[in-house]
Amino acid sequence: MAAAGAATAAAEVKLPYIFGSNMVLQQHSEVALWGEARAGATLVLETSWNGRRYAVEVGSDGRWRQKVSTAGAGGPYEVTLNDGAPLTLANVMLGEVWLCSGQSNMEMPVKGYRNQPTTDANRYILHSRNKNIRCITAPRASTVAPQGNFSREALWQEASPASTGSFSATAYHFGKLLNDLLDVPVGLVCVSYGGATVEAWMSKEALADFPDVKIPKSADDIKPVNRTPTTLYNAMLNPVVGYGIRGCIWYQGESNYEAPDRYALLLPAMVRSWRRAWGADEFPFYYAQIAPFDYASLPPYRKGGKYNSAFLRDAQRKCESAIPNAAMAVLIDRGEERCIHPADKHVAGERLALQALARTYGLAGFAFASPSYKEMKVSGDTVTVYFDNAPMGLTSYGRELALFEVAGANRTFYPAKATINSGKYASVMLACPQVKEPVAVRYAFGDFVVGDLFGTEGLPVSSFRTDSWDE
Repeated sequence: MAAAGAATAAAEVKLPYIFGSNMVLQQHSEVALWGEARAGATLVLETSWNGRRYAVEVGSDGRWRQKVSTAGAGGPYEVTLNDGAPLTLANVMLGEVWLCSGQSNMEMPVKGYRNQPTTDANRYILHSRNKNIRCITAPRASTVAPQGNFSREALWQEASPASTGSFSATAYHFGKLLNDLLDVPVGLVCVSYGGATVEAWMSKEALADFPDVKIPKSADDIKPVNRTPTTLYNAMLNPVVGYGIRGCIWYQGESNYEAPDRYALLLPAMVRSWRRAWGADEFPFYYAQIAPFDYASLPPYRKGGKYNSAFLRDAQRKCESAIPNAAMAVLIDRGEERCIHPADKHVAGERLALQALARTYGLAGFAFASPSYKEMKVSGDTVTVYFDNAPMGLTSYGRELALFEVAGANRTFYPAKATINSGKYASVMLACPQVKEPVAVRYAFGDFVVGDLFGTEGLPVSSFRTDSWDE
């Protein structure tokens, strides 16, 4: 493990990079600190927010671990560690800490990628100075064995024009809205890697229920580095496991789009394993549904079957009921046909934050969940589709609804005429001259679509299907 900084290089106490000056520790909690010191020494750990001192016994292997009590939000504070040579972590805040993980749409920085912008990036960067938003990014790495530290130095930084542009846009906008509404320091730990599969973020133990998944045995087996099972968990997430967090936000799935049924099993298994690793049975897990995109533009591509990313979006939709204390932010209206990285990252971050503000922090008075499919009822050749989470009803903002389809027993879907009902229940009435006896409905079920059905409060309805057919 590396020392916390050059100014303390002479200190015997060493910490993994996740601990450092400017960090945020989870408020009102028992958070763990760990590291290395002189074998057999007694380490004195002091926390300035409560003036408490801990006597920590260092093991014969030079390792130590200690839980400390945190107070309510505030700071700046200091954490001092001393086994004969002191090490001080300065400008430490107590507040709300969130893990932010996934693939490129989580990794994409506020400034955007080359030739791929994010909406209003320069304006957000210019106005980002905020000592109460702190960020750290895990360096990219991929290893066979679990690591105790990042592959190279990573630093906690205050949000500012100098630092914000390089940090995850989705995570930053999530944290900014939390800070605005909660008025407490917010710490964001970004652990993401572009192109990553969900299997790469799972431990060997978590994949035990998937015996067909090939676990790498040596570095030569890591091909490619971002899609090899366990390797990102080992190199990037394991060094963070145990750091005190309130919960997790997740934006991933594009690299698993061709196996939606599998994803519906893998994602819940991943969340269970992460919660076990943290010793927290049900920390909040909020995730972004992948946005529509023309996957046919990415070779190799096979048309037909479930090689339509709408099936992956549907698997994500169903994961809401499969994962306790989880919720999904719908992005069906924010995709881009020729770019897999939608520019409106502030929308993704803020929709994830709405879930956290309502479900985790108990704020009220605003919409936070998209209307969701409840049931369908057939009367003759007409189908009525009912929705939950739409207390103010539904809207298309004056446009014709063009994304509903119905099918009969022959499983052939045809476009349907859709009309929003104005009655007591949030519902849409569908009719299609080609289908006299409808049995199934799909909405926005294509690789690239732009959702046209919303709750009156402005949150879009996810693509969905009522059938379980393979195509």
